Amino acid sequence: MSSSAVEAEAPDLVCQLDSVQGMVDALSAVRWKRHQDAVVELSEHGVVLIVEDTGCLQAKVYLQRELFVRYEYNAEGRPRFGVSLGLFVDCLNSFSAPGRSSSIQIQYPGPDMQLLLKSVDSHDACIYAEIRTRIPDTISWDYNFEPAGGTPLTFTVKVLYSLGVIISAALKEAIDDLEWPGSSIQIIVQPDPPCVTFKGEGHGDLQIDFTYYVNTDLVIAFHCDHRVSYRYKYKFLRAITSNLPSSVIKDNRGSKLSIGRGGMLKVQHLVSVARAAAASHPHVDSAGHQQPSRIAYIEFFVKSEVDENN
Repeated sequence: MSSSAVEAEAPDLVCQLDSVQGMVDALSAVRWKRHQDAVVELSEHGVVLIVEDTGCLQAKVYLQRELFVRYEYNAEGRPRFGVSLGLFVDCLNSFSAPGRSSSIQIQYPGPDMQLLLKSVDSHDACIYAEIRTRIPDTISWDYNFEPAGGTPLTFTVKVLYSLGVIISAALKEAIDDLEWPGSSIQIIVQPDPPCVTFKGEGHGDLQIDFTYYVNTDLVIAFHCDHRVSYRYKYKFLRAITSNLPSSVIKDNRGSKLSIGRGGMLKVQHLVSVARAAAASHPHVDSAGHQQPSRIAYIEFFVKSEVDENN
């Protein structure tokens, strides 16, 4: 067979990852429903997984090619395919053994356009899985995040998950009969005094203030030159915090929140996908070169419900 024929039959992508659990953590962070479809986009730079809900909430997981110990990309352009997120995560979990970090090979497409997964570090047995893919629907809205004014409105918290815990616990104790999942949360950011406020209204009121310089153990960065106030559906805010992996809390890398034009809320998380046994040591590739910490980038975009600035 000629070399050109072999190249024509080569899959779009063959890659290998030495930390299944890291990938599970990253994808689980954007899994806010039991039945959830995702779009996967491949490129020479890495893999991006996109999920959304009702045109108001969108999340992206960026798995850059540097995260993989092997990344062979043969496609032209950027192939996309649809897949069940829950099925994908459950399959990945089947490759992860308690107490050790497993390596897997991922290939797309298979003979029938499947997503193929195979264990590569076990001498006793080989785990193999095929996941049926589909032609993806067009992402229904463009997040198109634009800064609101000359100075970006941002604040960074050490553990965003803590905010979700505080809000949920306080509501359960103080307002038992409030139908909170169907209500809205008002987020107020103001420069003087520099403060971020989460406020909920229903049968009762709940307000939590995080004042910069006072809550330095939580709010570690703050940029705001004018007051803004927007409302967001509680169920969408909960989705961006409820499934964060323990690595985010343990590593304490920080989660950045930005409010853009029209109240678009962008939340950025960093999730480590380094091999568990070597998480405290820099990654060294086959050539002996030390690599930087391997981090998956996760972004959420939430549309505001009401613009109170007009």
